[in-house]
Amino acid sequence: MDKLSPVQRHKNMAAIRSRDTRPELIVRRWLWSRGFRYRLNSPRLPGHPDLVLRKYRTCIFVNGCFWHGHGNQNLGVGDNELDVRMKDLEVGDGDIALLHDSDCFRLPKTNRAFWTRKIVRNIRRDAVEQRLLAGMGWHCITVWECELKPAVRQRTLTALEYTLNRIFLHDHAAVYPQHEEEPGLGMAAEPVPERRS
Repeated sequence: MDKLSPVQRHKNMAAIRSRDTRPELIVRRWLWSRGFRYRLNSPRLPGHPDLVLRKYRTCIFVNGCFWHGHGNQNLGVGDNELDVRMKDLEVGDGDIALLHDSDCFRLPKTNRAFWTRKIVRNIRRDAVEQRLLAGMGWHCITVWECELKPAVRQRTLTALEYTLNRIFLHDHAAVYPQHEEEPGLGMAAEPVPERRS
């Protein structure tokens, strides 16, 4: 039984935003202060990533632990299911038992079937969208809401900066062709051996 009246519950649920959330603003401010430039909620990419860093070819998703079922990512789609469409992500009765509570995710006790379907569908949709982005050559980083709590925030944001720099260096590393050495040719810095007859 819900403790709130339907009007109060409607007011609470209507106040939940999908953009400009507090965790997203924390990540955005920190990245901007470190010199990273990005675009917000790109409509051209699958899943409309929260942040798109074109220079790094990276999409960052800032996910709420409840709405995206943190700790239940094993419900994603397999490699052979990449061509799955959104209508095919419907949840069966067997998926209700698959969700489990974790440190930062707890399934509500009321209307469990509704919330299970919703959250499992979100998890599967996230997996499909990230695989589509990877197929297009984009790197995907997911930052969870619980990783931005004050106790671990600095470590998370520093790791994000390190990851972005590693991606940039890896993608822009110079590749030099390897030449086969011919026998009898020494290195340019080696002295030429004297011939004795």
